[in-house]
Amino acid sequence: MNVQLSHRDMGVLERASKDLAEVMATYPRVKDVDDGFQPGKPQLDFTVTDDGKSLGITADDIARQVRNSFYGAEAVRQQRARNEIKVMVRLPKTDRSTEQTVNDLLIRTPAGTFVPLRQVALYKRGRAYTTINRRNGRRVVEVSADVTPRSKAGEILGDIKASVLPDILAKYSGLSYSFEGQQADMRESMSSLYVTSALAMLAIYAMLAIPFRSYAQPLIVMTSIPFGVVGAFVGHLIMGYDLSVISMFGIVALSGVVINDSLVLVDFANRRRREDGMSYHDSIVAAGIQRFRPVILTTLTTFGGLSPMIFETSRQARFLIPMALSLGFGIVFATLITLVIVPSLYMVIDDVERLLGKASPTPTPVPPARTPPPLPEA
Repeated sequence: MNVQLSHRDMGVLERASKDLAEVMATYPRVKDVDDGFQPGKPQLDFTVTDDGKSLGITADDIARQVRNSFYGAEAVRQQRARNEIKVMVRLPKTDRSTEQTVNDLLIRTPAGTFVPLRQVALYKRGRAYTTINRRNGRRVVEVSADVTPRSKAGEILGDIKASVLPDILAKYSGLSYSFEGQQADMRESMSSLYVTSALAMLAIYAMLAIPFRSYAQPLIVMTSIPFGVVGAFVGHLIMGYDLSVISMFGIVALSGVVINDSLVLVDFANRRRREDGMSYHDSIVAAGIQRFRPVILTTLTTFGGLSPMIFETSRQARFLIPMALSLGFGIVFATLITLVIVPSLYMVIDDVERLLGKASPTPTPVPPARTPPPLPEA
């Protein structure tokens, strides 16, 4: 798990990341906590004084002359056979071995005179950061850790978000945070999954509304989808699995499978009304009686086909088990609810039409086609 902290002040980031890392290390399932802060090598930071500016000395002049004095300036470069030799000119070792030599270093002014460095610049100790990460112009530091088992990372992050991060944000004004790493990948996948799921629901509704010639009956068929989602959640809870992106993929696939049972009931009831002239009540009762066995058998065979994957214990199968849980338990739970909810909602349509005075007349049954009598034999 990765928690990214952001602030304009590097000192605040250093303190906040250490506080967060200390709290994360107290969780029993968390190990290898890294506060993400790499201070780098120590360095001296120079600032030009007002006296130096009045002499026409710039920061570039000081940086170049200090570098040439202690690191060296390239005087000549010679080629010897296949080797290239650079000749560097710098102060003697005795004049660059202590920090006091920095104060005593003479800086050449644009006028050609020399002044001590301590008169034209101030310096303080700092750090040469190995990397500086920014996001939206603000410095960021990632506090990371490993969680065992990995499926518990979401649970620990939820607890950190609820009980730890609010205190740190209140302690350091202007600090912000975001979840990165696997959590960011999951967030991106879920955002795209929401869009595709909405498009899939619209496509299912359109495909049902055209043959039914109704705006209400497709909604009755699709009422089994939320109950299937509840069944998927219950299945994960029973089997001890956390919801993941693979689980959500299974729920999206479940939306297209779980409507089969309610579709069979509604279609059969419409056929009885159209062909036999039954009322809403009689047609849905006949559909429930005659299609009960196919609905139950379809559900049981689907769950039975998925059960080897659901109860598999090998490590290779654990990646797909959440998807099988969503499909298997979702269709079982939705079927049990569908057998009660769908007939009730089918009768609600009749009640609403009667209340609005738009009740459709009972269809006249279509008589069976008469078979012509056989021709007499010659």
